[in-house]
Amino acid sequence: MYGGSSYGGGYGGGGGGYGGRSGGFGGGGGGYGGGFGGGGGKFADPGSRLGRPDWKRMDLMPFKKDFYKEHEDVANRGSSAIRDWTQEKEVGVIEKGNNKCPRPVFKFEECNFPSYILKCIQKCKFTEPTAIQSIGFPIGLSGLNMVGISRTGSGKTLAFLLPSMLHIRAQEPIRRGDGPIAVVLLPTRELAQQVEQVSKDFVESSDIYTTCVFGGAPKGPQIRDLEKGCEIVIATPGRLLDFLEAGKTNLKRCTYLVLDEADRMLDMGFEPQIRKIIDQIRPDRQLLMYSATWLKEVQALADDFLGDNYIHATIGSTKLSCNKRILQIVDICDQYEKDEKLMKLISHLMEERESKTIVFTETKRRADELTYKMKRLRWEAAAIHGDKSQSERDHVLKRFRSGRIPILIATDVASRGLDINDVKFVVNFDFPGQIEDYVHRIGRTARGKDAKGTSYTFFTQGDGKHAAGLVTLLKDADQRIPEKLTQMAGDWAMGRGRGGGRGRGRGGGRGRGGGGGGFGGSSRFQGGYGGGSSSYGGGSSSYGGGSSSYGGGGSSSRNGGGYGRDDRSRSRRSRSRSPPRRSGRSPPKYDDYRR
Repeated sequence: MYGGSSYGGGYGGGGGGYGGRSGGFGGGGGGYGGGFGGGGGKFADPGSRLGRPDWKRMDLMPFKKDFYKEHEDVANRGSSAIRDWTQEKEVGVIEKGNNKCPRPVFKFEECNFPSYILKCIQKCKFTEPTAIQSIGFPIGLSGLNMVGISRTGSGKTLAFLLPSMLHIRAQEPIRRGDGPIAVVLLPTRELAQQVEQVSKDFVESSDIYTTCVFGGAPKGPQIRDLEKGCEIVIATPGRLLDFLEAGKTNLKRCTYLVLDEADRMLDMGFEPQIRKIIDQIRPDRQLLMYSATWLKEVQALADDFLGDNYIHATIGSTKLSCNKRILQIVDICDQYEKDEKLMKLISHLMEERESKTIVFTETKRRADELTYKMKRLRWEAAAIHGDKSQSERDHVLKRFRSGRIPILIATDVASRGLDINDVKFVVNFDFPGQIEDYVHRIGRTARGKDAKGTSYTFFTQGDGKHAAGLVTLLKDADQRIPEKLTQMAGDWAMGRGRGGGRGRGRGGGRGRGGGGGGFGGSSRFQGGYGGGSSSYGGGSSSYGGGSSSYGGGGSSSRNGGGYGRDDRSRSRRSRSRSPPRRSGRSPPKYDDYRR
């Protein structure tokens, strides 16, 4: 599926390799000797069979996209009131090209929404638009292109969904076999399903039909929905591209395109798919991009497909920051301490009246292991990760939302895919590979208007490369900064946190403190020069290097972790040399960290 005739060329497809995850006994890149290398099968380049339409030669059906009528109250609102509002909400607007941004709306009634939409808004008990909605509604209804930068949980879904409904109603009705009028692209199936659920609440009383297409679920029902005709298609890029290639749908009628969580989609490697999908859509369509951050990659995508023809709206600072209503507690500890610390922490949290908790891990295996341990202690817990089937994931999320399961253990597949308002605690059992993911993880709590939450993070020496970034986030959010974390950030800045000498062969320099994230290592495998805690070189210069090879950096082992095994399944020798277990202190309480 990924590039070879069967599974990318099979084991041993590239560069030798005894079996290590990142190299093996003889080097070779990509695990199992080259990973998905292989020769170019029919799925080597997703979307390669799609021809690029020559839009200049096509006789395109005209469509209407500007149907915004400024409300009398908006027109009469003084500039001082708007200026005060923009300062309070930290709203910044840049008008690209000849575009003029409409004035913001302060009430839903000022948007000229039809009565059925206003009734749904009242039913949902929304009192006033959020900042991104106040800006996004008039821009979307005016047919303008937009780039909206706003943090997760700020109400972006309604900002693009409600204008899409008026856009659709203004077009010619679709017929069976027609493609959608509005397409919403998102990075994960969880997010896609949540947007679909929100849309259902608003389209029930209209003649608009939606469907959701994503990987990991049977294609049959999704194909049937597409063939019947749906005005709104909510999709992940890969599955939509599959259906376009197979001729199960088309985008000839699409005039309203939304890229939600654009930064996350690019981070997950979806840029080629996004570009191929946009190529299938007429160039005069309306395009709305929403992102939590204004990364260079997002800017490049906006420049390529929008040029200078859009409104750039920013809510809050573009600087990476955390919700100040989240209490952030960072526990500096050793890797071997984390299991015991987690169990003590969960025991403490489960005594709280509101105890809904998400625990994030870096690996699927660790998520399953922690779930098993918690069940042994008679705590209701369940895991969600990429190896779970869609039905399993839906079942777990349903039980978690209802409160039947108070503990959800997740990998980053769910870090932006969960929109549950009453999550009280987030635990970072493993620190993520990127500091941005830390912000998105802890953002699963304190999602209501005035809601508060608490995040707990276990931070080890192997996470040291993120220490400086974490210190900055904590400082900006007025949080307590552990002294050891500040010291660790300084050590890494001075080059003292990366382990010992390089060395060759089995040994290398002694050097303590390397661990995951050192040169050649990674945050989840304890490789790198200096290897794991108190190792003898370990890491990347020993027999094949890397985290899983002979010499791959298991904690405290002379050669670093055995033959082709990572630090989670250490050799007999490394286990015998591990530091003795000692009981951790009681988990920190909220009041201990209040400033």
